[in-house]
Amino acid sequence: MHFARLLSLSLLPAIAYTQQAPIDVREATISSLHGPLYSGLTTCREIVSAFIARVERFNPDVNAIITLNPEALDIANSLDEALSQGNATGPLFCIPILLKDNYDAVPMPTTGGCLALNGSTPTHDSPAALALRRAGAVILGKSNLHELALEGISVSSLGGQTLNPYDHSRTPGGSSGGTGAAVASSFAVFGTGTDTVNSLRSPASANSLFSFRPTRGLISRAGVIPISYTQDTVGAIARCLADLATALTVMAGIGYDAADNATSAQPPTVAGTDYTTYVTPAGTTSLVGTRVGVLEGFFNRTSTNETDPVNEAMNNVVSVLRAQGATVVTITDTATYNATAISAQMDVQQLEYRELLSGYLSSPNLTGARPQTMPELYSTPDEFLVIPAQYSYVETAVRSSTSNSSYSSKQTLIANLTRALYATIVSNNLDCLVYPEQKNLVVPVGSASQSGRNGILAALTGSPVITMPIGFSPSTASAPIGIPIGMEILGLPWTEGPLLRIAKGIDDRLHARKMPVTNGMNETVEVTAAYTQVPRITPLRNIPSAYPLGVY
Repeated sequence: MHFARLLSLSLLPAIAYTQQAPIDVREATISSLHGPLYSGLTTCREIVSAFIARVERFNPDVNAIITLNPEALDIANSLDEALSQGNATGPLFCIPILLKDNYDAVPMPTTGGCLALNGSTPTHDSPAALALRRAGAVILGKSNLHELALEGISVSSLGGQTLNPYDHSRTPGGSSGGTGAAVASSFAVFGTGTDTVNSLRSPASANSLFSFRPTRGLISRAGVIPISYTQDTVGAIARCLADLATALTVMAGIGYDAADNATSAQPPTVAGTDYTTYVTPAGTTSLVGTRVGVLEGFFNRTSTNETDPVNEAMNNVVSVLRAQGATVVTITDTATYNATAISAQMDVQQLEYRELLSGYLSSPNLTGARPQTMPELYSTPDEFLVIPAQYSYVETAVRSSTSNSSYSSKQTLIANLTRALYATIVSNNLDCLVYPEQKNLVVPVGSASQSGRNGILAALTGSPVITMPIGFSPSTASAPIGIPIGMEILGLPWTEGPLLRIAKGIDDRLHARKMPVTNGMNETVEVTAAYTQVPRITPLRNIPSAYPLGVY
């Protein structure tokens, strides 16, 4: 399949300058940037400029970013002024981050990757974006996503098709695939995503990254384009556990939010938790005494080139766990733990989507021309994307709501599944359950759907999950170092900290994360000019022919 250049970047006039010290943003972390910044070897503006230069060089290869924040350099200047006055505060001071383009964050539109929402602009930040901003982060821009976060291919009518930086013939997972591809490509230190079924964990798995899906209610979802009250969460995707834990600490610091009733479930014990304490001890974290359940029903044991690498990577993790003193318990209940059956019987997205999206679109917190309801959005010809797998979804969602007779029965099934999950963990005295995020490798561009994902269990039960990289498939001509493979670590509600500790214990032995090398992406990008303004990105409607534009 032929793909034209996916983005055009036009730079406004620039002037030559010399940095105080070269800034290498490849695999940059919070601590690796704070060191030279606080010691006076660089400035916040130079850090932000270095990330912009990398976006300029490599974003056309993967098409991960929809827009850059026009205020990013001004924010950097203000942070440099604060630093000069001794007022550098916040755990994310001058850390460039990206937001999935379904988070409200001024002054940028919140498009959901949809052409019909290209002018929809919030009047204030979502609570999650505001928390990150108050912690000192520089919101560098917005990342592409699967249109309105309804699938896992990461193609949209506004942003086009995002490509996997490890293999340009494959998708980056989804729906937060733009964030995944961007963070893997070192376009920012970390990024945010949302997760209704798989969407924070699929891109992490497909891009050799870490992510968290928090316990439902830990982080406010207000100000984010919704799909399902039952299943939606917000979270972050990062290249290392320390940065992920910092993002979790900041985002969970919002606490109770009257705009999201789910946050009322937070127990007092989680308030003010510093999740970095679970991942920052020097040396390796002990796994002795840890009890881990392996969900056999979440594997595809049929031998193929797409499934064998996943099973081999998981077998290696199990060997590492046992070698380090952990007890591994195989959970053989494949009737309860069957992701395909769970999705078919219990997924409630289609019954909650119309009401929630209509409420968001009609909110007084938005300005600009836009459809005011979900049915109005989907009656606008040629202004949104529907791939074949979504036709029935949209048709059902337009006419369905929580008043449908099937809704209460699905909620009963969800409650039963939740009880069964807790019983499995408690009766086996487990610290967590593990399983591959995806039974097979991430699918090629042009596929109808992202097959084989296991995220539905946590999505329905509201359980916390840490996703981590565990290896790669064998290399091929299009995937020089192979295709990333990820694993989910699921626990009981409000156990994000212990799950991070287990992930660190595994990662201390595996060190599976690798940066992409396609198209020279592992090379440095030298900053030779200071941008007088932030470059403007113009997304192209470059969509594979397999995905038709139009109404359902």
